[in-house]
Amino acid sequence: MDQTQTDRLKTLLLAVALAGLIGGLALSFVDRPDLASTVWFAGVAPVLAALVVEILRSLLRGEVGLDIVAALSMTAALTFGETLAAAVVALMYSGGTFLEGFAEGRARAEMRNLLSRVPRTATRHLNGGLEEVPLDDIAPGDLLLIRQGDVLPVDGHVTSAAAFLDTSALTGESLPVRLEHGSDAMSGSTNAGEAFDLTATHEAKDSTYAGIVRLVEEAQWSKAPMARLADRWSLGFLAVTVAIAFAAWWFTGDPIRAVAVLVVATPCPLILAVPVALVAGLSRAAQFGVLVKGAKPLEAMARIHTLILDKTGTLTDGRPQIVSIDTACDMTPDDILRFAAALDQASKHPVAQAIVAAAKARGLTLPVPLDVAETPGEGVIGWIYALQVIVGGDGFVAGQVGKASGDHPELAAGSLMVAVAVDGRLAGHLVMADPLRAGAAAMLMRLRAQGIARILLATGDRMEVAQRITQGLGLDGIHAGLTPDGKVDLVLAERQTGPVMMVGDGVNDAPALAVADVGVAMGARGAAASAEAADVVLLVDRVDRIAPGIEIARRARHIALQSVVVGIGLSVLGMIAAAFGYLSPVQGALFQEFIDVAVILNALRALRISPAGIDTPRASPEGATA
Repeated sequence: MDQTQTDRLKTLLLAVALAGLIGGLALSFVDRPDLASTVWFAGVAPVLAALVVEILRSLLRGEVGLDIVAALSMTAALTFGETLAAAVVALMYSGGTFLEGFAEGRARAEMRNLLSRVPRTATRHLNGGLEEVPLDDIAPGDLLLIRQGDVLPVDGHVTSAAAFLDTSALTGESLPVRLEHGSDAMSGSTNAGEAFDLTATHEAKDSTYAGIVRLVEEAQWSKAPMARLADRWSLGFLAVTVAIAFAAWWFTGDPIRAVAVLVVATPCPLILAVPVALVAGLSRAAQFGVLVKGAKPLEAMARIHTLILDKTGTLTDGRPQIVSIDTACDMTPDDILRFAAALDQASKHPVAQAIVAAAKARGLTLPVPLDVAETPGEGVIGWIYALQVIVGGDGFVAGQVGKASGDHPELAAGSLMVAVAVDGRLAGHLVMADPLRAGAAAMLMRLRAQGIARILLATGDRMEVAQRITQGLGLDGIHAGLTPDGKVDLVLAERQTGPVMMVGDGVNDAPALAVADVGVAMGARGAAASAEAADVVLLVDRVDRIAPGIEIARRARHIALQSVVVGIGLSVLGMIAAAFGYLSPVQGALFQEFIDVAVILNALRALRISPAGIDTPRASPEGATA
């Protein structure tokens, strides 16, 4: 039975139990107790049958849960004619399982685009023409055409003069990479430049991207599901319940007292309070842009010991930004940026688009460029205000103006320089880098205060770049140059000392997200693979929302535990009162209902959790959280 059918069955059982209880009460009010008892029995029987089937399945898996107490109470109540008590218990139990199912399935439907970047076909050269072929038909040695914006379907060698690839989803490197003729190109990269030819070296199933997909699938299958929080007390509570019920019957000879004990013992404080508190926590976290895929990962978030952060797109913004403008003439920095951005409007290069965005952010007016000619991977030449403007790499621009390259300050690790020439002379340089996200340092301090013992960086970038970016953050370790397999190994190693949360945004992070106790994906701009593999998705492009997410998880779990302790404590007192004859089965059911209402109201306090240091979110006109 799939999840949809299971959810429908739980809804149906709740409806049957509710209808049976209300129908029987109506008949009893019109003085038809015989029909009322029949209706109550009819409402209980399907719930009890489904419960027995679930208990048998659990026992076959080697699991013993508190559902056994609910089955015993309903069976005993029906056996000794206490059908009203059985109907109340059936309603409480079916309502609890419905809420639990809601907690498990919440938000999964919003994450169905698994690995949407995987191309389905490729364009292959054949007899002087082109043909579209399925991925499985590609063989090593085939010559493929990779158009602008295409995702490379297989690993191969660049056959054209050059290629410009966005490898951020694979390597974590935020800046596009220029590959010369004969260079290796990885599947899963995106062509950020002009179309080029690729000679396949592997079949699709043996290529880099397919390997990452397999890692995600294996990691997801290997992660053992978390047992319900309530079941941790199941054996002890079951033993206490049976002992009190048996003692009441043995010493008094009255089986009704045993029925009353079992009815009071029905573990609805455990069955109901936990999912209510955790679902409330899920809803509250979503208001802050933190989508948690169910109650299990929310509970796991509350126990995190180690946090591992990816660099590009997670700890950093993931998009190149201008950090300085060096002038080489009497032009102002804004003038240099205006000329560069005006010309770059004609280019689809990611760096060009970043320059245009920076100019618009400064409120600069950009004229339309004329007679633009672009050399892929090198630069752009065109005319602005009747002046020739050249924008591109330092060597390209220097060669165009007849000047030796290298006339600029030394770049910091991980930086990129764009040269600008106006009217035949060098105007200056734009220095670009992938900056640290705003609020990252404050977020790490808050996480330390919440009890996160270790915070590590895991990146596919170079060590010198990682060290420069994280200087002053006080990380416990920096792991650079990691492949997707290396990130998985790091997560597994850290799990030896405690639960691990992994945060990332690219396809290369997906396997590590899947194998971590809690995987968090930057879903606002991240890859579909990482969002699907993750347990938590940040719907807003702000990594600092991790801290309120963890705080909400911990406080929701505390409220759930509080409800459990109080509810079970009251249930034990009720069982003792029933054993001494102070509560009948119906009175016991009503007393248990009072306990349920109390613990549920307490559990709903999770809806009002307000994380420290962050304003209560307000919905935007589009429905997104602020």
